[in-house]
Amino acid sequence: MTNSHTGWVWREAFNWHNTGNGSGFFPAGGFVQPGEPFDNPDTKGRFASLVEVSGFDQELHAIRAHEATDEEILRAHTPEYLQRVVDLNPTGGDAGEFAVFGPQGLPIARLAAGATLAATRAVLTGEVRNAYALVRPAGHHAEPDRGRGFCIFANTSISARMAQAEFGIERVAIVDWDVHHGNGTQAVFWDDPSVLNISLHQEQLYPVDSGFREENGGERARGTSINIPLPAGTGDGGYLDAIRRVVRPALERFRPQLIIVGSGMDAAATDPLGRMVVTSEGFRAMTAEMVEAAEELCEGRLVFSHEGGYSASYVPFCGMAVLEALSGKSSGVDDPNMAFLSAYPQLALQPWQQVAVDSAAELVPLVPAH
Repeated sequence: MTNSHTGWVWREAFNWHNTGNGSGFFPAGGFVQPGEPFDNPDTKGRFASLVEVSGFDQELHAIRAHEATDEEILRAHTPEYLQRVVDLNPTGGDAGEFAVFGPQGLPIARLAAGATLAATRAVLTGEVRNAYALVRPAGHHAEPDRGRGFCIFANTSISARMAQAEFGIERVAIVDWDVHHGNGTQAVFWDDPSVLNISLHQEQLYPVDSGFREENGGERARGTSINIPLPAGTGDGGYLDAIRRVVRPALERFRPQLIIVGSGMDAAATDPLGRMVVTSEGFRAMTAEMVEAAEELCEGRLVFSHEGGYSASYVPFCGMAVLEALSGKSSGVDDPNMAFLSAYPQLALQPWQQVAVDSAAELVPLVPAH
């Protein structure tokens, strides 16, 4: 019988993932003054800290994570790429485009993939009802043969493959609402009809040459890749419209046996790398939609794996809202940002955003029905 608790995975080692000494995207040198990169420990660590300081970790079921093995990683990546990352360890290097890691970065990247695997196994064995893996580095930009966009290994893809290989899961859905397109996840499952991949993202943000509505899957998997590119400035209303009119109907057609959410929080209103206006209440509502979909379609089997989110001051409150919606419990933490964000007119669905959702909704009938 499935445990009623929500699982929680966090390891302090994720704060030790070192992306270098620079400014923003760029390493220090020349006219780039040494400083803090966008992907720094505070962007995830402060979320974990709020969970502990509020005492909400006592309401969650702690799940132990171990490093992903070569066999597990190779379900989503090529042997050549894995060897390249191994060769860069222990001093570190660049695994691809904006995919820098420092000394001992390989075991930390393995641990991030392993944490998502542990959360998925805990859900599939009934140890917990659903689970959240707060990991770093993220994974959805990592392609089979290279790292990209702060991502080393494809955490959610590796877990989807494990669910199929070890638990006999026939259909998995991955819903990714990170503000950037989940190009890596799309690449892994491009020709795989057993995985429905849905990405909600700011149109042509990163990578600028992917994430178009026309990208619907390879010849053997037509309809299993759904991209929902949204205009900059989309807030809670636009995202919920996309969830309700595209994501939920697509899931209902595909009928997955497991739903994995790429839980990026860089669509948040204060994020430095996105231009969206989603609030903690927006993330709460989207999570509630996923909980309801999982209950209806796959016996509640739902796993969240953290992706991006670079506002160190706001990610913790968005994250707590997600955990509350997953667990059905209150943390007692109020988001102070809502005092002014709730008055933003940009939170409402705008006509041009509705047009974008209308176009994406035309893809739903292409999803294979089960």
